[in-house]
Amino acid sequence: MEQTDQNEKHHDFITGEKATQSKTASIRKRAQKTKSNSSFTCHQCGKSFAQQNFKRHMRIHTGEKPYTCQQCGRSFTQKAALQNHMRTHSGEKPFTCQQCGKSFTLKAALQNHMRTHSGEKPFTCQQCGKSFAHQVTFKRHMRTHSGEKPFTCQQCGKSFAQQVTFKNHMRAHSGEKPCTCQQCGKSFPSKQNLKVHMRVHTGEKPYTCQQCGKSFPSKQNLKVHMRVHTGEKPYTCQQCGKSFPSKQNLKVHMRVHTGEKPYTCQQCGKSFPSKQNLKVHMRVHTGEKPYSCKYCGKSFANAYSCNYHMRIHTVHSTFNSK
Repeated sequence: MEQTDQNEKHHDFITGEKATQSKTASIRKRAQKTKSNSSFTCHQCGKSFAQQNFKRHMRIHTGEKPYTCQQCGRSFTQKAALQNHMRTHSGEKPFTCQQCGKSFTLKAALQNHMRTHSGEKPFTCQQCGKSFAHQVTFKRHMRTHSGEKPFTCQQCGKSFAQQVTFKNHMRAHSGEKPCTCQQCGKSFPSKQNLKVHMRVHTGEKPYTCQQCGKSFPSKQNLKVHMRVHTGEKPYTCQQCGKSFPSKQNLKVHMRVHTGEKPYTCQQCGKSFPSKQNLKVHMRVHTGEKPYSCKYCGKSFANAYSCNYHMRIHTVHSTFNSK
């Protein structure tokens, strides 16, 4: 009785959803049986198979997926595919790397992982020669050449080449910030954003300007900085026509027109249009003077005051030379 119940549960667990009989039958009738090797040839793609494999193959064309997961409703063309899928629910990872101990749900996933140890990169781009360890990474790379952006936001129409970039973008609309810094509690919409933020704590600045040697925590910061050297100012104020090297600079500038001052000093209540303005103001309270005159050593709270003071020395130097 117990064995019967187990069989019934197993039968209920993997169900067969029958495709339209007429469609499947008509496709199978077009298969020719070759007497010499008892193989069946698919007339849609030309591939040949043994009878059992042929039946499974035909589901690619018919769309038939008779094996359904009872936990999430997802369906599969093959029983083995369902069994592999069930590991996502059970957490089972039977394939383990002997070099690093990492485990995987699929044998194919382990095989792909092994390339991280062997350094094998079998997928090579014919356009630029760059090689990749995994086919999925190679496909993503090819979009840099084709310009294909298959992931489109239904809210703003913006398109993306990669699904992960698209998902991160969608959080701009939802306001979701699932990645939280364990040191300061600040949250971010993506792992990459959090990774860049962590450099605030570590002090790491891996991106260096080849022209002046200044370093930055992110590639984007370096890109914006390079405009100091090129003079590029792609962001223009629609109200006064003034241009800026970064979107953030334009955003801060717009507060001149709106009068917005979102940064307030907790000691005296004075408000400022930018975080940098507040930072400079705080030196009034702390007494900090980080800018020093290279001629006389006098210190100042901000760079403008220091540079203005320096003119005293340069004017005197010019006058004395005469």
